[in-house]
Amino acid sequence: MITSQEIINQGRELGFEDLGFTTAEPFYHHQKQLLEMEEEYQWTKGAGLDLETGIDPRAILPTAKTIIVLIEPYFNKSFPPSMEKNFGRCYLDDDRVTKEGLAKRIKAFREFLRTHGIDSRVPYNLPHRMAAARAGLGTFGKNCLFYSNKVARCGSWTLPIAVVIDREFPPGTPSPKIDCPDWCRNVCIAACPTRALKGNARIDPRKCISYLTYFGDEVTPPALREPMGMYVYGCDICQNVCPRNQPWLAQHLPPNERAAAKAEDFDLIRLLHMDKAYFKTRIWPHMFYMKADLLWKWKMNVARVMGNSLDERYLPELDKAFTENQDPRVKEMIAWALEKIKRTLSKGTDG
Repeated sequence: MITSQEIINQGRELGFEDLGFTTAEPFYHHQKQLLEMEEEYQWTKGAGLDLETGIDPRAILPTAKTIIVLIEPYFNKSFPPSMEKNFGRCYLDDDRVTKEGLAKRIKAFREFLRTHGIDSRVPYNLPHRMAAARAGLGTFGKNCLFYSNKVARCGSWTLPIAVVIDREFPPGTPSPKIDCPDWCRNVCIAACPTRALKGNARIDPRKCISYLTYFGDEVTPPALREPMGMYVYGCDICQNVCPRNQPWLAQHLPPNERAAAKAEDFDLIRLLHMDKAYFKTRIWPHMFYMKADLLWKWKMNVARVMGNSLDERYLPELDKAFTENQDPRVKEMIAWALEKIKRTLSKGTDG
């Protein structure tokens, strides 16, 4: 019979940098949090995330006995600065649609388990970070993110992947605690421009920049447009300022050539004027939370970023986009961006 060490060895051979085990017991603490913050997470039902089912692994695999957690770093190579400033890093080499790398390795890991008579599931709605902490692979930050004990120099630049299986293995020692240094003084909470972080590893997702860029309803409210800054899709602010992440950020990383190859496709001007064909072939395969019918939201986000850039070279592009777009939400944001840039230029002239 296969041992847990043999599974760990196979995981490492496939490129996963850490691996642990936890029981298939329901995530009761997570359930309690969802109930306590029901209003903040009401939107997940409309988004089809079904977080309630993910609380109990046996609702995913009735014969579940163990959860294997694989730790995958997503920031082990540097991304083009032109992309980092506008997009969250975890999306810049995402292959969940194209299935070029990580998806193949997860499939290979499951095939390895299958050859040893182990059935498995990889659920999207199970609390992966909590599973990783329950497996003893790391702790949490006040920014709600999972920090690895071993990967990315103990940073948060990782994707915990939960694999529910029907075989029992000895679990790790749970470590679901906030482990931020006392001297940090809540720098992530202070740095969040939309005040989404509430302390004690709590977040109001409806105020998170990442949420607002791809799940937010209708046009972005005026009060949030400037605080959302230069992010078109996703956000890394609370990770960038975190002291626990500085050892990783301080090092030199080799370039991510796959990300660099598509950098031109994500140029703001191209995104502002893109049609559905461009979106479906160049953008959606890499950043898939918004489908083609939400193309207006992409353009709205880009117009907001252009306005926040205060860069006058975007003025003719925004004027052109105002004429070519019929969606009132896009036109409203373009008008806001135009006025913001022109007002700033006017102040400079007056001075």
